[in-house]
Amino acid sequence: MLLNHKSKIINLKYSHYREVLKVLNVLIADDHAIVRAGMRQILSTTNDIILSAEASDASEMLSMIRKEKFDVILMDISMPGINGLDALKQLRYEFPTLPVLILSMYPEEQYAMRFIKAGASGYLTKGSATDELIIAIRKVSQGKKYISPALAELFASSLDQDTDKMPHELLSDREYQCMLMIATGKTPRVIAEELSLSVKTVNNYRMRVLEKMNMKSNAEITGYVINNSL
Repeated sequence: MLLNHKSKIINLKYSHYREVLKVLNVLIADDHAIVRAGMRQILSTTNDIILSAEASDASEMLSMIRKEKFDVILMDISMPGINGLDALKQLRYEFPTLPVLILSMYPEEQYAMRFIKAGASGYLTKGSATDELIIAIRKVSQGKKYISPALAELFASSLDQDTDKMPHELLSDREYQCMLMIATGKTPRVIAEELSLSVKTVNNYRMRVLEKMNMKSNAEITGYVINNSL
């Protein structure tokens, strides 16, 4: 009789625990299967976060989000088809309150501030510590922003700078993207393929970059990107 009573108490406590503990459903969008597998392994160590869906590109991600409810989206910025910035803008348009945490191979100084300004809830590099990722997911799920120490330093530096904008800050998101790709030595054809654009469009973006930054060649673009640690 006493054992049955204790068992009922334990079951009631467990049920209450399950109700109090909100389980977060996470979708990851990354075209690398090994990254998705690693993320699945990391999140399996928690009792409140489940990797409930995986997408290999932005189109698949958007399709899944339109059909199912997720608490947090983990998204790479470099995937086939729709690029990261465009995918984020589409997400913000269709699901304005859905937290999106950017998980990228690119360091914060290259893209982080642009993605935060475009509506991302946070930006982490794939080299971030496991604990930091879990903390970030929990924080953005509450509707808050997650600003890493590295990103906080970038924001602080931008406040310390003169009010005059740097030349690259005059570029649109797409122009900025093309500038960085040109600086790595990629040809217009390769850039066009990766961004799903025509070669003519890429060349137009290149001309705008040169014009806005008062430059004459790709070599000047490359030198600028290197000298400013972009």
